[in-house]
Amino acid sequence: MKKISRRSFLAVAGAAAAAAALTACGGSSSSTAASTASSAAASAAGDATAAANDPKVTLVYAEVNPLDTIVGQTATHFKEKVEELTGGSVVIDVQASGVLGSENDVLDAILGGSTSIDMSRISAFALTSYGCNKSKLLSIPFTFENRAHFWNFANSDLAPEFLNEPQELGLPVRGVFYGEEGFRHFFTVNPVSGIDDFKGLKLRVSNDPVMNGLVEGLGANPTVVSFGELYSALQTGVVDGAEQPIANYKSNAFPEVANNLILDGHTLGAVQAVITDNAWGKLTENQQAAIMEAGADTQAFNADLSETAENKVLEELKSSGCNVVDVDDKAPWQEACAKVISENTSDQAELYQQLLDMKA
Repeated sequence: MKKISRRSFLAVAGAAAAAAALTACGGSSSSTAASTASSAAASAAGDATAAANDPKVTLVYAEVNPLDTIVGQTATHFKEKVEELTGGSVVIDVQASGVLGSENDVLDAILGGSTSIDMSRISAFALTSYGCNKSKLLSIPFTFENRAHFWNFANSDLAPEFLNEPQELGLPVRGVFYGEEGFRHFFTVNPVSGIDDFKGLKLRVSNDPVMNGLVEGLGANPTVVSFGELYSALQTGVVDGAEQPIANYKSNAFPEVANNLILDGHTLGAVQAVITDNAWGKLTENQQAAIMEAGADTQAFNADLSETAENKVLEELKSSGCNVVDVDDKAPWQEACAKVISENTSDQAELYQQLLDMKA
């Protein structure tokens, strides 16, 4: 089917958003082991172990990064767990390395009614462009102090409210599980030693308003470049730098053209997996239960994987000659972000404060 623009979807979603009461529920900084996905699994009808005798279904899962990244390994684990729980009645066809397009391309397609993609791993804030304002809070700079802070949120009673937001707005996707791919850091073609060196640089953005504001706060110039064109944009001087989690930076060979990494850790790379309503409707109740159970298991897998994998990649980068710059004092970076933080949280101040209060 023909793709529709995010602007068109905002117009459609606007009426639903006006009718939906997007009030913040009382989330706690829960220390319970129950995750968002396992809560959803508990409410899913059917018996996951009974799915083996159900009609066979293949679901195409889009991933923009290679399979050796944290999110790539997460996709592989989800695939294996779904196929195990369903006895092979549901097959997950993981299409990695962006072969199906960028995150925005994939979302435009599936929200526009395309049935060629059934699931996608997206940045947690990607649905902001379609009216999901709660998700935007997960991308605000310096919200999560550390990984434990994020996982306190992801395993709390508040997390399902964020995952279910697309359904509240009438968008044809639903969240399955949360994950993270590490903190995001800037990398540049020419060496930088601190925040002052970013003034005047052209930094790649995906036209996300929060990232645009962050880059402008640094005194740099946000430059829209699609992820698939970023390598060549760095190579040819279209942009002077960009930002990614460490594992994605290495796996996409960005050190070849921008071998300077500064560990500012401005945002945690929170992600989620979504499934389209069309794909969900293909599944039996048993298969739906298996998908959610696999999601709970994958969320726990990602939590165990991310920090270990990131530390390993960082050591590999240092050993290979990457110029890695530590940031001992993040106060100037936080001050540079003050305006974009205020502008993007003031309309949801109470909900945002709940996120901040979940710190470990």
